[in-house]
Amino acid sequence: MDLIGLFWVFLIISSLQPVIRQRMLESGRLRLLERLEQQRQSRVIVLIHRQETLSLLGFPLMRYIDINDSEAVLRAIKMTDRDVPIDLVLHTPGGLVLAAEQIACALRRHPAKVTVFVPHYAMSGGTLIALAADEIVMDENAVLGPVDPQLGQQPAASILKVLERKPISEIEDETLIMADIAEKAIRQVKTTVIELLSDRLGAEEAERIASVLATGVWTHDYPISVREARSFGLPISTEMPQMVYQLMGLYPQTAQRRPSVEYIPIPRSRETERRQTHR
Repeated sequence: MDLIGLFWVFLIISSLQPVIRQRMLESGRLRLLERLEQQRQSRVIVLIHRQETLSLLGFPLMRYIDINDSEAVLRAIKMTDRDVPIDLVLHTPGGLVLAAEQIACALRRHPAKVTVFVPHYAMSGGTLIALAADEIVMDENAVLGPVDPQLGQQPAASILKVLERKPISEIEDETLIMADIAEKAIRQVKTTVIELLSDRLGAEEAERIASVLATGVWTHDYPISVREARSFGLPISTEMPQMVYQLMGLYPQTAQRRPSVEYIPIPRSRETERRQTHR
């Protein structure tokens, strides 16, 4: 083979390598998801957001909880029988309130046990989803975060502070409109948190926690540790299965685009588990 032929072989192999690597990662994730489901006798859903890099330009692209994610998670829940537990592996900086609320409410309505695993962090909308779980399993160094709504780049609670510190006559109409929206956004998120927690913690305690998490007591990126989350009365465990860490290792930060929600796309029922056990 001459030099030009070797060059073309090298070029073809180099171009195929990322595709082959991606296929191997996807196959490895599905195998590990299946093993985790068999071990825990549950439906396992993965909601992981990494910072992606655009392959041609090299610019970082942050991924967040969006409507596509909520639709995928809701489909997975719909495909799960009422008596099958759900395990959600969560790693996200947050995202759209609408999408996070949809996921949280759907998880809360699932009759069987719902467990959320937080190996590293679940901030903002991720925390809202975690509040819907019957049990939150966190790594000892993992964190949650406040769920106070943001309007664009501005915290809703900070916009309301303007009304307290300046006379109305000195405030622009646009700021007053934003303050009205901010008040509604905080009230809506606070109500959602109360609904998620009141059944387990009681109305008074749920109100207290909602006020802390949703009204801007801290900055939006404040890390809520395991100890602090337990002080709220949340059902926190640190018994993280080793397979969850292995699963995180199969979601590297690469230039390849991938879905952020994955699950084995077949109906999950007790009958399925019995057939798998008898194999």
